[in-house]
Amino acid sequence: MSLAMPEPVVRVGVTVTFLRMHRPPAAPAPRLPAHVAVVRDRWCSVEQYRMLYNTVGGPHVWWLRRIVPDHQLAAMLRDPRIAIHVLTIDGTPAGFYELDRTAWPVVNLSYFGLMPHAVGQRLGFAFLRHAVDTAWGMGPRAVTVNTCTADHPRALPTYLRAGFEPVRDVDEQWNVPLRLGLDIPDRLRL
Repeated sequence: MSLAMPEPVVRVGVTVTFLRMHRPPAAPAPRLPAHVAVVRDRWCSVEQYRMLYNTVGGPHVWWLRRIVPDHQLAAMLRDPRIAIHVLTIDGTPAGFYELDRTAWPVVNLSYFGLMPHAVGQRLGFAFLRHAVDTAWGMGPRAVTVNTCTADHPRALPTYLRAGFEPVRDVDEQWNVPLRLGLDIPDRLRL
């Protein structure tokens, strides 16, 4: 009988904030600049999704989807209840969001973010409102999202500004596999 060695991990401590929106925002959404567009990627491949997820999430310890096998990720991307939208600047990917209707009549903004080269260009709030307005356009009863202390420091204030309300905070400990090669900030290491 052979005992498998446990996979080496980095222990990470975060506080996750769960948020909910019960009605669409009353204020009109700001416009994105003319050279910026958001396109639904109806045929998002596993490779494209991994590029988006890894590039947006790399600085923020996004790791869960990195360990999902390709066949499971492909099945998720084919699910009509999952919608991937890509932000582009002059036609080049600059961010993405993922809307999940599997808990209908609630739509969850599963992932949202900008690639590092797009951060600081004042696109975040308009892009978030695009995601929120698209979610509400689906006719849900509520829209949810969560963020954590590993995310960009402006994530939570931006969600609140868009009209999300905090529901609860949960302290979590993650065992992030070392093989992923993520740069874990010292402030998050346990």
